[in-house]
Amino acid sequence: MQRLTTLVFLLVTVALCLNPAAAQPGIVGLRPPIIDMHLHAYRLDEGKPLEVNPVTGRPSAARTSAELRDMSLAELERYNIVKAVASGPPEMADQWHDTAPDRIMVGVLVDELNPLPDLAGLRAEIKAGRVQVLGELVLQHIGMAPNDPCLEPYYALAEEMDIPVAIHTGIGPAGIPYDPCCPHFRVTLGNPILVEEVLVRHPRLRIYLMHGGWPYLQETKAILSVYPQVYADLATINWIIPREEFHSYLRELIRAGFGKRLLFGSDQMVWPETIGMAVDGIESAAFLTEEEKRDIFYNNAVRFLRLDGK
Repeated sequence: MQRLTTLVFLLVTVALCLNPAAAQPGIVGLRPPIIDMHLHAYRLDEGKPLEVNPVTGRPSAARTSAELRDMSLAELERYNIVKAVASGPPEMADQWHDTAPDRIMVGVLVDELNPLPDLAGLRAEIKAGRVQVLGELVLQHIGMAPNDPCLEPYYALAEEMDIPVAIHTGIGPAGIPYDPCCPHFRVTLGNPILVEEVLVRHPRLRIYLMHGGWPYLQETKAILSVYPQVYADLATINWIIPREEFHSYLRELIRAGFGKRLLFGSDQMVWPETIGMAVDGIESAAFLTEEEKRDIFYNNAVRFLRLDGK
């Protein structure tokens, strides 16, 4: 027994010498890489009370926009999230990218506070490599369907320049139509089936349905089954809805054969801890194989974003 104990000690010592990071919990070397397809570079209104995380009931630990950025980037590092698509006010998204240029990919946010950008300016930003994704398009919050004719030139540009389009689908906060910010919000505008005419007009356009289309399961499966260029991210639903409901929804998408088209996302807004909560939402799905988890966390995004050059 003493010899066995000594042998184990020697093997562990050798392993730690070869990989010192293994002695420190949380070091990125212990985790395979992850790509977060849905992150936000928001500006905090430092004159207002901090928003409360709807799951934990606690306010954000970040007190300033700079703290939110730095704490979020630290969480990305902690979970070995090697790439993250961050959308927000243009100057904020640029700041995040400038701080972590190898990690942050810039997306164009469109919502109640950020209107559709100038088309010529957007073309220049894409051509210069400063914008990699058109989205998040939070059209539902401004009372606009994803197939609205005013969006046609933007989809045409994304198809021409070969960048993905990220469209908010499915959900919104409780009571949002009564909020002065979003009186035109309607649940029906989040139905993924509304992207079909866009896909027919732009067959080379890569779209990913944010929030996995939840709760529109059948419509999401219908779109995914017919249009192979469409993927779905699992952001927000992997931490904000009851875990049992999320796992049930995810299991249905896996059983339907879409495991190669699902993407990890956190939808970190103003709570850096939600990045880890989102990771746990996937890792805790006991019905997923390790291969399926790696596909969701990394492989599918590499293919969708063409990071492999294909």
